[in-house]
Amino acid sequence: VQLVESGGGLVQPSSSVELSCVVSGFDLDDYAIGWFRQAPGKEREGLSCLSTSDGSTYYADSVKERFTISRDSAKNTVVLRMNGLKPEDTAVYYCAGEVGPCTDYPFEISDYDYWGQGTQVTVSS
Repeated sequence: VQLVESGGGLVQPSSSVELSCVVSGFDLDDYAIGWFRQAPGKEREGLSCLSTSDGSTYYADSVKERFTISRDSAKNTVVLRMNGLKPEDTAVYYCAGEVGPCTDYPFEISDYDYWGQGTQVTVSS
């Protein structure tokens, strides 16, 4: 089982970035995929969750107006599109997989079985 994130880098404030999470070793239809981030000195924060079985999506209040999660079935990939990036969005971004759909508390870190290695996003002019 493997999750691999990509798409991070150094970006300008107000710009947009798409992060990809390529999954292998399990059937994506059986899992929920969540995106999290962790800034230096801060706890890991849940951002979004996608129930691949029915397409349900969930967002943290802090990002729901700017971030969109989606699935690219052909590529076995879950994408997080981030718009209007701010310096405070600077963090390492992780995707994670848990069996079944997103739960009523979709950002419980302990519920996720598999994690990617993370990709750094730095928002700076």
